[in-house]
Amino acid sequence: LYILGDLFEYWLGDDSPSECSLTVASELAALGKQGVNCFFQHGNRDFLLRDDYAELAGFTLLPEEHLVDLYGERVLLMHGDSLCTDDQEYQQFRAQVRDPVWQQGFLALSPQERLQVARQARDASTAHKGEMTMNIMDVNHDEVLKRLESHGVQRLIHGHTHRPAVHDLTANGQDAQRIVLGDWYTGGSVLRVTADGYDLAVI
Repeated sequence: LYILGDLFEYWLGDDSPSECSLTVASELAALGKQGVNCFFQHGNRDFLLRDDYAELAGFTLLPEEHLVDLYGERVLLMHGDSLCTDDQEYQQFRAQVRDPVWQQGFLALSPQERLQVARQARDASTAHKGEMTMNIMDVNHDEVLKRLESHGVQRLIHGHTHRPAVHDLTANGQDAQRIVLGDWYTGGSVLRVTADGYDLAVI
């Protein structure tokens, strides 16, 4: 099971788990005990999730860009927000909150203060989305090609944009594909991978 980020609306720190996150950790740990290996990639909302929670949930933390072998094919997994390079304001914000110094300062706040900052950030994000066109907030095609070519792969799986779809393209001089996962607000969006292929579905 690969979770490509934004499992939670926001993450205040491993020292401040919510009741929901503890329930999720329990369920994932139980899944792991059944023999299902679980992996987690940080999203733009839960990028502060660290080793303590990963150990509690029994999953392995993955880097921002991760290559996985799926039935003999090397596939690139990403959350996807770093691909949205046309949204320069968001990329500046992303660089700020991914800065270790900023993160250290944020985690030094009390849980209530962190919650206030997180809510303010969500409100600002909602306002920003209302001002931007959908194209600007989507991934940049050239950036997608850059990642595919730098890793020498023909398939990219990501989330973030909440626009579930399968996009055919050309990379490395060959047919390629970008598969986008949806959100979980109204229904679960999953990609089932078997030896027979890829099935993007809503559950």
